Amino acid sequence: MTGYLCLENGSSFKGEVIMDESDPVQGEIVFFTGMTGYQEVLTDPSYKDQIVVFTYPLIGQYGVNEDDFESGEPQVKGVIMLNSPDVYSHYHAASSLKDYLEKWKIPFMTGVDTREVVKAIREGGSQNACISYVEMLPEKEKLTGQIGKVALSEIRQMGNGSKQIAVIDFGVKKSIVTSLLEMDCSVTVIPFHRLELLDQLSIDGLVLSNGPGDPKEMMKFLPQLKEKIMETPTLGICLGHQLIALAFGGDTERLLFGHRGANHPVMDHQTGEVFITSQNHNYVVKKDSLNGTGLEPRFINVNDGSLEGLQHKDKPILSAQFHPEARPGPEDASWIFTQFYQSIKQPGREKMYA
Repeated sequence: MTGYLCLENGSSFKGEVIMDESDPVQGEIVFFTGMTGYQEVLTDPSYKDQIVVFTYPLIGQYGVNEDDFESGEPQVKGVIMLNSPDVYSHYHAASSLKDYLEKWKIPFMTGVDTREVVKAIREGGSQNACISYVEMLPEKEKLTGQIGKVALSEIRQMGNGSKQIAVIDFGVKKSIVTSLLEMDCSVTVIPFHRLELLDQLSIDGLVLSNGPGDPKEMMKFLPQLKEKIMETPTLGICLGHQLIALAFGGDTERLLFGHRGANHPVMDHQTGEVFITSQNHNYVVKKDSLNGTGLEPRFINVNDGSLEGLQHKDKPILSAQFHPEARPGPEDASWIFTQFYQSIKQPGREKMYA
């Protein structure tokens, strides 16, 4: 049936809509620029409650398989596409994208001029939007509490490697855990609201995961987190990067329309090299807020100069705003996991915490 994508700023776009209920579905509208990786995007907890506009004109051509999910179910609130085929062509696929979305009752639209939608987002910023059968304005309420919706409620242990890693779950992607398991690590995933469990573990390293929403919603957990970060080699990814900055006294701010895609160039200040990254975030760390924190800029976005990662001047603390596990996206930044692992194995590491 004919339906409408309506933005908070009054913009309206027509297309063919498939949705389980007649009531409007509302979420924060964002756009993703990658040509592939839609399955990973749909199941990435960082996209919780968002309506994702895919800018590539053909989405779903290789179907949906059983291996590339980043979580157990789709996390998005809705999907906007120009074209999505009914026939898929990959031998590994188990269903079409359309069938997958219908199975999980995720509203989606096709036949939408996604170029015009992206222009509206770039000019007006990420904002609330709704998918409905009639033109209407979405509510202007701020979406909150997404982290609590996607994080685990109980501790989970995986692997039998020689190094013990604790991952604080703010909405962790499966591929982050997989990357750690592949490096001879045992991984214990701990819900963000159960930090006291860290006192019961003997760990060699700490990872602060990705996740959705505003990092400042986690402020009450930061003093306890900082204690652990100061005691243990730590890697922060995406939201985890922002939380490290906040824990040490830095500040964050919201971008106009965020970074989402698999082709964002980032420069490493330490080496001068530029590499391509996969990204998904609305918030960034303010560079001018780092004075006196002990944290120093390590990575910078080549396109807009925003901060893409930090390194502590004295302790083995590293963070990346982008996704080094790169699902979906390039694998240029996977070496960050190796550097984190090397910091765990560094001889004399205990003296750094004396």
